[in-house]
Amino acid sequence: MSLQRLLFVYLMLVHAAFFGIALLFFYTRPLVVVAIELALLGSYVIGHIALRRALLPLDFSRQFQDLLQDENYAARLKLSTNRDTNTLVTLFNRMLDALYQERLRLGEQRGFLDQLLEATPSAVIVFDFDANISLCNACAHEVFGTILQMGKPLSQISEIDKNCQFLQELMVLTVGESRVISDDNGRRFRCQRSQFVDRGFRRDFLMIDEITDELASSEKETYEKVVRVLAHEVNNTVAATGSVMDSLLFYRAQLTEEDAKDFSTAIFAVQKRTTNLAQFIERFTQVVKMPEPHLETCDLNEMLESALVLYRQRCNERGIELGWGRRDIAPALALDRHLFEQALMNIVKNAIEAAEAAQTKNVSAAHFVRIDLALDQNTGAVKLSIIDSGKGLQKIASSQLFTPFFTTKKGGQGIGLMFVREVLNRHGFSHRLAENAEGQTQFDILLA
Repeated sequence: MSLQRLLFVYLMLVHAAFFGIALLFFYTRPLVVVAIELALLGSYVIGHIALRRALLPLDFSRQFQDLLQDENYAARLKLSTNRDTNTLVTLFNRMLDALYQERLRLGEQRGFLDQLLEATPSAVIVFDFDANISLCNACAHEVFGTILQMGKPLSQISEIDKNCQFLQELMVLTVGESRVISDDNGRRFRCQRSQFVDRGFRRDFLMIDEITDELASSEKETYEKVVRVLAHEVNNTVAATGSVMDSLLFYRAQLTEEDAKDFSTAIFAVQKRTTNLAQFIERFTQVVKMPEPHLETCDLNEMLESALVLYRQRCNERGIELGWGRRDIAPALALDRHLFEQALMNIVKNAIEAAEAAQTKNVSAAHFVRIDLALDQNTGAVKLSIIDSGKGLQKIASSQLFTPFFTTKKGGQGIGLMFVREVLNRHGFSHRLAENAEGQTQFDILLA
């Protein structure tokens, strides 16, 4: 029972009690009883009116509470004839108007942010307080497809799709950290984890920007400048050193036979070292000075067969099986024969070296390098896969695979995959280097 109803019942019961007591004296003093009854009736009426006015602010407070619970901030309380309560009603109406204006402002801001998130070219993933995904924009769905599920953490999605290396690398990002990560299709993304404050608590979100041609070109220009400076200085030094070494050989005849032999050996060793240094820097300059591809119609099957012929003897000697897995007859493609052949040779050579390294550790196992050439009959797309039985990528981050000058080989230069990536990008072919379901290293090229 409400307080207002309780007070009215109490007022009625008190006056009814006095009214009943007064009736006991009706036969002895009827006039007095009538006067008392009239007085009680008047007291009840006055008390009822006074109580209604006294409880009027409570009634307005209840109406205000109902409007707040219903979030009906557009409604207003009606003024009464009581001046005292009108001040309170005016205050309530001002509060409702402020809440209504604040809701409009927040709604406009939320609408603007929603449109901004949908229009931004960056993928945005927002997490709730429990690290579950609470919001993804259109670009995030485009990058990840259907694997993102609202209300679930990245760790649970990663457990479902264990082959998605991209998600697994996103999970280990710390707040404030920015890293370049490649997805399963070879696209490169700059990923950053940040935080914002919501209702006094911190929430994480991910910003994922694809490295576009403009950003890749800027990165390429940076290491091109470094290579050119190094090549200039090294070539000048090598040329001067070679000229001095050639001049010193003229003095060989003036030495004794024994000294001349030692002298020649030292000179030839320096010449060989300077020649190797010149070849070393030349391989870098070949990447940065790569010409634009000159496209002509080429038979991909023939190019792959040539690569197999070139390396077959080496594989036979080491007991490594080199050959075709799947071989569909692909249509003629527009390629730069010279550049694409070099890229193919590089990929096959890397696969053979990986198989040889694995064979050294496990001689009894069968090792192979297999080439699959698959033609999609519906779309006409050609997929080239080069698979080896090597030791895999050994948990190397995908962001490092095509990084300039990064290598895991002893004495490697880190330009092989950089050269391959440059050739494929100039042809407009997407590519992917990863471990397949069998744990083998697989290099896929989509020749669209």
